[in-house]
Amino acid sequence: MNWRNKKVLITGSEGFIGSHLLERLIEEGVQVRAFVLYNSFNSWGWLDTLEKNTLKKIKIFSGDIRDPHGVYKAMEGVDIVFHLAALIGIPFSYHSPDVYVDTNIKGTLNILQAARKLKTNKIILTSTSEIYGTAQYVPIDEEHPINPQSPYAATKAAADHLSLSFYRSFNTPVVILRPFNTFGPRQSARAVIPTIITQILCGKRVISLGSISTVRDFNYVSNTVDAFLAVAKTKEALGDVYNAGSDREVTIKETVEIIARILGIKIAIAKDASRLRPKKSEVGRLKCDFKKIHKLCGWRPAVSFEKGLELTCAWIKNNLSKYKTDCYNI
Repeated sequence: MNWRNKKVLITGSEGFIGSHLLERLIEEGVQVRAFVLYNSFNSWGWLDTLEKNTLKKIKIFSGDIRDPHGVYKAMEGVDIVFHLAALIGIPFSYHSPDVYVDTNIKGTLNILQAARKLKTNKIILTSTSEIYGTAQYVPIDEEHPINPQSPYAATKAAADHLSLSFYRSFNTPVVILRPFNTFGPRQSARAVIPTIITQILCGKRVISLGSISTVRDFNYVSNTVDAFLAVAKTKEALGDVYNAGSDREVTIKETVEIIARILGIKIAIAKDASRLRPKKSEVGRLKCDFKKIHKLCGWRPAVSFEKGLELTCAWIKNNLSKYKTDCYNI
């Protein structure tokens, strides 16, 4: 696919993955419309930190994914929609599940309804490995049972099924990308890797964490962006789900040890009960099988876990002031 002059909308463009995807599309010569959550401060999230030359090349649309009229207006005239807007914090979904339903399910419905009316060429919808729950077998392929263990994961699973139902019922051209544990620069400290790094860099030698025995499949953000572009470029990808991960599993304890080694600092770990998920809600093990996306689209992760951690540590070290290091981010 020739990306130059394609008109693309990115919802959640001001967030962690969305801002990286936006930068890549700008490099590809795409005409990008950035959907950002309206707020009275006129804050554009991470987009506020981009180079002025990059900002000049995008069009900002301030709205709310929960508003069907605004979503329709934002999607007018675009060829492809990358739908990343979502509430993603698992602990907050225990506290406020209603708003997760409104944002993650109804927000996705608004995208689908508008795409159907506007005859949008393609919609790339963002899923999550969390919907699989604790692995029943590894590596986890796309046929693995869906077993969401948190309100967040349940709403994302519902959004996936809703999207596929639109493909089957109305031929709405949807593709679902299911990233595993993406990490990298700009990720908030509600995620475990920035939590570890920021605690160490702010001087703590005993860091607070929840469970450190859980197993994750971490994938550097540029790899995830590559996966978004790969499925968007592949016509045959329509109407299906694709995992994007590293096919490597690592415990949180091992992750801490690698980060400490990169930073050259010895630390200890203290278990913080407030950071533990309810026992039946904790996802114990994730490991991705990405054979499907590799076979169809040629995608595989290019940046290793260790290299990604080095890049992330360096970025956070230079941007530590952007983090509230004295509190637990849920």
